[in-house]
Amino acid sequence: MAVPQNPSPGGCGQRIALVNGSFEAPVVTNFEIRPDASHNDPRAVPGWRTTASDGQIELWHTGFQNVPSDDGQQFAELNANMVSTLYQDLPTTPGTKLYWRLSHRGRQGADTMALQIGPPNAPVEQAQMTDGNTAWGHYTGEYVVPAGQTTTRFAFKSISAAGGNPAIGNFLDGIVFGTAPCVVLTKAAIPEGEVKVGDVITYRVNAKNEGGSPADNLVLTDDIPAGTSYVPGSLRVIDGPNSGGKSDAAGDDQAYADAGHVVFRLGQGATAQQGGRLASTADAPNGTTVEFRVRVERAGAGREIENQARATYDNTLGKAPEHLTSTSNATSTPVKRLVELAVVKAADRIKAAVGEAVTFHVAVTNKGPNDSAGVTVTDRLPEGLTFISATATAGTYDPATGLWDVGAMAVGTTRTLTLLAKVTKPGPLTNTATATATAGEADGPVTDEVVVCAHPQAPCPPQGGGCGRGGGCGGC
Repeated sequence: MAVPQNPSPGGCGQRIALVNGSFEAPVVTNFEIRPDASHNDPRAVPGWRTTASDGQIELWHTGFQNVPSDDGQQFAELNANMVSTLYQDLPTTPGTKLYWRLSHRGRQGADTMALQIGPPNAPVEQAQMTDGNTAWGHYTGEYVVPAGQTTTRFAFKSISAAGGNPAIGNFLDGIVFGTAPCVVLTKAAIPEGEVKVGDVITYRVNAKNEGGSPADNLVLTDDIPAGTSYVPGSLRVIDGPNSGGKSDAAGDDQAYADAGHVVFRLGQGATAQQGGRLASTADAPNGTTVEFRVRVERAGAGREIENQARATYDNTLGKAPEHLTSTSNATSTPVKRLVELAVVKAADRIKAAVGEAVTFHVAVTNKGPNDSAGVTVTDRLPEGLTFISATATAGTYDPATGLWDVGAMAVGTTRTLTLLAKVTKPGPLTNTATATATAGEADGPVTDEVVVCAHPQAPCPPQGGGCGRGGGCGGC
């Protein structure tokens, strides 16, 4: 049974997140000093501002002077041309819990900086970080916005740097500050309208992190709906991290189908063992999108094929990992009813003389898989047979038109019609019965026939030949 989408689009509350937290923009070669975000300059560093009097920020590319980045391809040096503070001011709602994470490293030795959070005119020191130049140090914490504080400054202040050069020291990377991750799943079924048995449905699921912090260990799961079968090789990550048309058929072990469901391990750094990290929509506005396909089987005929995706992910920025879940909207695809009819026509004799009566039997069966709203059988007597009487286990028969209106038929039921007719002329007399279900229920009508060899009242001479089902009357 489908459950409500949770959270719904726009249902994550105010998203609070830094812009350009890992200093990936603008792209630089080796290192460059660029204007901060206060400058109306296409070369400016998005999001970040500095208290330095020259308004400049220094960015490094990973590997320059053998210093690797800790997140992405770039990082910043807090001491650009002078000792200063690097910051962003964010609109905030009092009472909101915010999470922060950062990576810090010394340049020429042990460097120290302070993290400040609070009102722009008086941010409060939260902690000091001291790290050498051989490895990145990692730090996390929480902050609750105080009453009345609708703008919050998140800032880094240089305290000291090895070597004493005010233009050298305190590398920064992987900066996160904002609300908890909040993954919203939106699902579509293609085509949107009615399908039939044998058709393929494509399910496409988009995951967006509308929170302010990254969602870690993101894993999306989706059941193969009842009445369908998975189309092998159809799992694809079509947009977002690790995309590019990857599929299970191509050996993409981040996605697999097994035991009635499909699983996608999503996000940056996802592997065959665990999900990766999905950035917030501040940095990844389109999130990530996946798809898979199912084929409608006979068991799905006449049903609504329902499907709903779910995801698990972690908020790893707090004091302990917080395990979170999301569910997508439910999709419902109607499948055309399918009725498979069988009709059998027989006669109590296949040879008869003119003037004799022949009894015909017609049996129509609904082989399913759905009940039929109405069945008709056309059985009009050919020239050479004159109607005498008719009896039916259901419905009515009109001898003028040859139409037997059987009516509704449940799966597995059989209805019979018995016709008594008089032979009025010699020759092969073919009697045909054609069964048809209500429009749209079956692929087409089904037919059966029987041939009666009628001969004159006088016996046939020995050389007259034989009569039989589907044959002629020889010389009769």
